[in-house]
Amino acid sequence: MSLQKDTYNTHVMLSFYVHIPYCIKRCGYCDFNTYTPSELQDGATLEIVSNDYIDAVLKELEAAPKDQVPTIFFGGGTPSLLPADDLGRVIAAIKARNGLSADCEITLEANPDSVTKEKLERYLQVGFNRISFGMQSAKPHVLAVLDRTHNPENVKRAVDMARAAGFKSISVDLIYGTPGESLDDWRESVQEALDLDIDHISAYALIVETGTKLAAQIKRGDLTMPDDDLMADMYLLVDQMCEARGLSWYELSNWSKPSHECRHNIAYWENRNWWGLGPGAHSHVDGKRFWNVKHPNAYKEKLFASQSPIHESEDLTLEQKASEGIMLGIRMRDGLQISLLEPHQLELLATYRENGYIELRDDRVLLTPVGRLIADRIVREITF
Repeated sequence: MSLQKDTYNTHVMLSFYVHIPYCIKRCGYCDFNTYTPSELQDGATLEIVSNDYIDAVLKELEAAPKDQVPTIFFGGGTPSLLPADDLGRVIAAIKARNGLSADCEITLEANPDSVTKEKLERYLQVGFNRISFGMQSAKPHVLAVLDRTHNPENVKRAVDMARAAGFKSISVDLIYGTPGESLDDWRESVQEALDLDIDHISAYALIVETGTKLAAQIKRGDLTMPDDDLMADMYLLVDQMCEARGLSWYELSNWSKPSHECRHNIAYWENRNWWGLGPGAHSHVDGKRFWNVKHPNAYKEKLFASQSPIHESEDLTLEQKASEGIMLGIRMRDGLQISLLEPHQLELLATYRENGYIELRDDRVLLTPVGRLIADRIVREITF
């Protein structure tokens, strides 16, 4: 199977993801590689456990290629819990070592409760130019089920402070399909998000991960997940509402104003090269994928002993590259190049086209809004 020429490109550019694995409290639905200070060390404060963490990250940086950097994304956890100057050390080191592209996008994930006017101004000074707030919902009863700690009113306050400080690109994350959330609840949350001074919305369906507090509540019968029809209605609603307000769909779960797409995430979806710094962080360089040990203490121990923190790695086969090219490409607004597909795959897609799930435009396969609801099924059928 042929591949788009630039899908697995040589290392001309290298994006960085920087994992900040700390949270004040674990949310009930969260399965991310995050830790509260007390989980890492009895009676510890955030300052104690994070004190030498940035030193470890800078040690890992020494192993990365030295290609120029178009995007840096600080995720977590809650990166905004750390002082701007600590995160700024990482940006400064990447800039000095690799060089940043002239329009380098540097994103901070933030909890609306954890920012102040002074912190936001300092984040800008150390190099951030894009911020993404975890809003999730505007409804207190939904936030309570998700175990989110922030006050819904603080989202507007945080967005307004970020804009006043000078952030040029502001995003909010939403989650739909929480047990007990109605379509009207969701409509109100989307409306409140769109009424904010933002440029980008990410809206994700709630996935119940095994081992989380939420999974246990559902298993006991304390909570009930919404049915598939309601989930579909919620997705189509956020799509319609965003489009009506000038935020266009550009990836399955993302809408933005023109030129405010998250370029870091696009690098993932286009299978470009990126290096993940931090415990559990994944990297992809020239068709090789590798990931670090998960626990922050083990991560720091390895680096301070001058050992690699890489836990495992794999070289992607041509078949894996081809399948991933299809899986990722079809999620995007620009769709999938028809030349990537074999005749039998195009035959399978013909039925979906007849039923209005995909359309063919020029030389590309594009998902329609209802087609996006079954994107995973379409990908499974044509890649296995």
